[in-house]
Amino acid sequence: MSSHKNEVTQVPFWESKTLAEMSREEWESLCDGCAKCCLHKFIDDETTDETTELLPTDHMGEDEHMVYSSIACFLLNDKSCQCSQYQKRTTLVPDCVRLTQDNLDDVFFMPPSCTYRRLNEGRGMPSWHPLLHKGKKSAMHKAGMSVRGKVVKDDQVSLDNFEDYIVLWPLEDID
Repeated sequence: MSSHKNEVTQVPFWESKTLAEMSREEWESLCDGCAKCCLHKFIDDETTDETTELLPTDHMGEDEHMVYSSIACFLLNDKSCQCSQYQKRTTLVPDCVRLTQDNLDDVFFMPPSCTYRRLNEGRGMPSWHPLLHKGKKSAMHKAGMSVRGKVVKDDQVSLDNFEDYIVLWPLEDID
């Protein structure tokens, strides 16, 4: 006589729910913690000049393109890839955006590897995501998907020289 375990395969919440259906806890756990959203990004177009190039924006025009830099917010712990003042970040840094289910479609600057963006676009959870590795970020760091070891803080450089810090690695995405 053989014994069989009745195994029930539970579908992960990110595969069984839409982003809008997720609880706040589920939503927050989707953040892969790469910290690419903490990088300064600049929009470049033909009309950008010295007075407008560093101004914040909430949209991107048709003839504009986004440029990522390796300059990170001064609040970022660049080893853990976490904000050192997460609860107060939008007060301390008014341009910091709190990503929610309501504004996900409007947050155009999230990198292609961002799990929120990937799920919103129907591309699924990346294999390196901490939720697939018992909450550990080591697979993400090993895959080169985080900012660890790649950034300078915005309080340590002059943003006037941002052109010297333009990088392409934040646009990389795997699986």
